[in-house]
Amino acid sequence: MSADVLDRIRAACAEVHRRARFVRIDAERLRALAAELGSTPAPASHLDPAHQDLGSPEATLAYVLILDAINFGSGWFPTLRKRPGLSGYFTIATGLRERFEAKGPWSAEELCGLTAADCASTFGQDLGVPEAAELMGLFAHALADLGRLLVSRHAGRFEGPVEEAEGSAAALVEVLAQMTFYRDVSRYEEFEVPLYKRAQLTAADLAAAFRGEGPGRFRDLDRLTLFADNLVPHVLRREGVLVYEASLARRIEAEELVPAGSLEEVEIRAVAVHAVERCVAEIVRRGGRATAQALDTVLWNRGQRPEMKAHPRHRTRSVYY
Repeated sequence: MSADVLDRIRAACAEVHRRARFVRIDAERLRALAAELGSTPAPASHLDPAHQDLGSPEATLAYVLILDAINFGSGWFPTLRKRPGLSGYFTIATGLRERFEAKGPWSAEELCGLTAADCASTFGQDLGVPEAAELMGLFAHALADLGRLLVSRHAGRFEGPVEEAEGSAAALVEVLAQMTFYRDVSRYEEFEVPLYKRAQLTAADLAAAFRGEGPGRFRDLDRLTLFADNLVPHVLRREGVLVYEASLARRIEAEELVPAGSLEEVEIRAVAVHAVERCVAEIVRRGGRATAQALDTVLWNRGQRPEMKAHPRHRTRSVYY
């Protein structure tokens, strides 16, 4: 049987780890983290707005698909106007939820016509700030892509992409990757490295929002990889599992942008994916049970802690996370 997209992600990330020059794994710290996570697994958190019911299956499905279509921009977040006490992601997610509560979901046709000004109004941003204007333009592009996919292939129905996937998270990744901003594939030396962070996350978010039923039922959910962004690699670094080459570490501490698609950026994300795969294997070796998706949830929630937020993480301006 030929390898599917999830197999290809794992194989490519393992190869990046083998060749990596800027990021390495501390095997001893990885074993220690695996022992900790395996013996005291944290319960799944409902902190994430994407995991909450919006009152009807239709609204919840539309919310998850729309939020995940614009679930990127961490490289711009330091420049955004944030709500008191909220991160960039929670600011955007809250603005979208308030839009749904006030006016209901956008239709697929409405998504096609959204502008940067519409997005700025919804998410409370100032188009006079160049970085915010750039991100709101990208949000409008992403939402228009989603609207066009729904209109052209699914008669405007938000259920369409999930139905097309036929209960397979891997298939949903391929469906969503028809949209430009979901084609999360980087070049590393002579080969391609697929990561598909947001496409995979959409399957996981649907599963959480619908408690594994209806649009959230996926038979291969346990095969998802880490959702490689800039937060979970940061947590792994703070835990000592990922070790960055000195010059890269200095640039991150100085809050310099790491260019999208650079060797350093690809290594940070890909080696994090591979580290979590090894962590899962270590937990299983010890007689426990784990999946990459479950560890992602635990590590992402750990990243919300003040001691994690107190240190700079890598920032990259990318539509993939």
